[in-house]
Amino acid sequence: MSIVTDSTVKNANMQLDYRLLGPYPRFGRAPASKWRAGIEDVMSTRALLRRKFSALRFLSLSLILAVVSIIAGCGSGRMSGSSAPQFSGNTSVTVMLTSTANDQLAEFDLGFQSITLTSQSGKTVSLLSAPASGRLLGAEFMHINGTAEPLVTGSIPQDIYTSATINLGGALMVCVALGPVDGEESLSQAFYNVLPQPSIATVNFATPITVTGSSMVLSLDLLVVQSATLGDCLNVDGFSGFSITPTFNLTPLTLSSSPTNSSNGKVTGLDGQITAIGSGGNSLTISVPDVDGARPLAVASNSGTVYQGVSNFSALAVGTFLDMDGAIQSDGSLLATRIAVEDPTAADVVRGPLLEVTPSVSVFTMHAREQQGTDIPGYIAGFGDFNFTSATFAISGQLTNLGTLPFVPSFNASNMVPGQEAYISAASIPDSGYPVAATMTLMPQTINGAVSASSSSGSFTIYTVSLASYDLFPMLAVQPGQTTVENNPSEVEVYVDKNTQLLNSQPLASGSNFRFYGLVFNDNGTLRMDCAQVNDGVALTQLPSASQQNSTRRGMLQQTRHATPGGVQQIVSTIKATPQP
Repeated sequence: MSIVTDSTVKNANMQLDYRLLGPYPRFGRAPASKWRAGIEDVMSTRALLRRKFSALRFLSLSLILAVVSIIAGCGSGRMSGSSAPQFSGNTSVTVMLTSTANDQLAEFDLGFQSITLTSQSGKTVSLLSAPASGRLLGAEFMHINGTAEPLVTGSIPQDIYTSATINLGGALMVCVALGPVDGEESLSQAFYNVLPQPSIATVNFATPITVTGSSMVLSLDLLVVQSATLGDCLNVDGFSGFSITPTFNLTPLTLSSSPTNSSNGKVTGLDGQITAIGSGGNSLTISVPDVDGARPLAVASNSGTVYQGVSNFSALAVGTFLDMDGAIQSDGSLLATRIAVEDPTAADVVRGPLLEVTPSVSVFTMHAREQQGTDIPGYIAGFGDFNFTSATFAISGQLTNLGTLPFVPSFNASNMVPGQEAYISAASIPDSGYPVAATMTLMPQTINGAVSASSSSGSFTIYTVSLASYDLFPMLAVQPGQTTVENNPSEVEVYVDKNTQLLNSQPLASGSNFRFYGLVFNDNGTLRMDCAQVNDGVALTQLPSASQQNSTRRGMLQQTRHATPGGVQQIVSTIKATPQP
């Protein structure tokens, strides 16, 4: 279907520029050349997000962060006693990324131009610096809500550092909504894109970082609720204002030789593609997908590495896609504890939440916030539709206690539901027709909600967790064309046992919010999670007040509309901020 014709809609906060875009070129629709013919300045789906970040490559945000203190030594990263630290040479510092978020956003991307530390004497040192003509080093933060992955490792002089400066070359946040637009039920994705308006955020930690010893790790935690303000992402009237003001906590991370969770150096569910294999038969280099292509990471294996989908290290090859767990090492590399290959022959892989499942035509729609491959070398934007007629279904091997659950965990074509996190492989993603999913693997995900009740079954404690209305599970369960009925999609039964890492600072009690990370199953209409980790929760997001909206950014809107396989109208909106007056 076509979108509205050229017109300008004005309100107190922004201008909406509708353009005649024609059919939207998502996975499996019209070729990009046909779509481009109707407009001059709207790019193809595959190039959309890469172009956004390229256009912003020289546009920086400066964030000044005060930091917490750490006395870092070799091994544990700390020194005992009250003696003054002794400085000699450089220390290898690894920056680990994580986020603290509720479930309002589907995606939050940042492109880093530089990260510098300033010492108490005023000297500055660089941890990351993107070349002026090169690509940014970027990351997507919603998939690491409560987990972690490495960004960069740099060698800096030992000193006492009192502040950090992060220059960003781009930022993007995405929200998903379902509801009526112009009288028609619509599934909407809104892409909020920041333009060059400097934004400074200070985190209230007063004491300095003392860098000594051979190595240390810093955790860079994006506080998503504090970093993003937006109204209703469903209809055009909701685009009255938004703001993206990235806000971080920078804290020390003490590595364990045998880490158990993200707070002591464990990395879980890290996806990447092999780019090189070492001659020793136990090391490789992978490219980790990010917002502007990929970033390299050195990986080693040992006799304790568990292989899934392949027999051993020798079965790996350049070009193979991996999902892995491991321990961050002092040099920033990863010692793999688990290496999984879901599809050895895949040319393309995507990962993200399912948005719509249409069994009548064997097609599902997803938001692919992580992607790599021959046809999608970086991040894409919009909806991804796949045919799952011949797909092989699987469950991630990251959690090892599935056999002890008091229900039978399963994931297949008849019980998958919107909201579940899936990893999809394909032989190709063509310009026309739906790409065929070769494999579909259920992956762990993070949910944020309030505990409303608890019970027990065998070795498990079961917590009933109530979700916000904007969470994908309750919001998308009522779509037309959904044949899998959920009993209560606003609640998830969370199963916690001795294997669960409890990182929460407050007791797991009714009325409190927590973040739960694990595999979510649809068990005969009841959502159940096998929980691997619990973190403190994040308050539910309220719509901004009128005064808040008046202080947020104005923007220009580009919008495309078309029908989904299930008959629901899909709307993709790209909102670009205009300079402040």
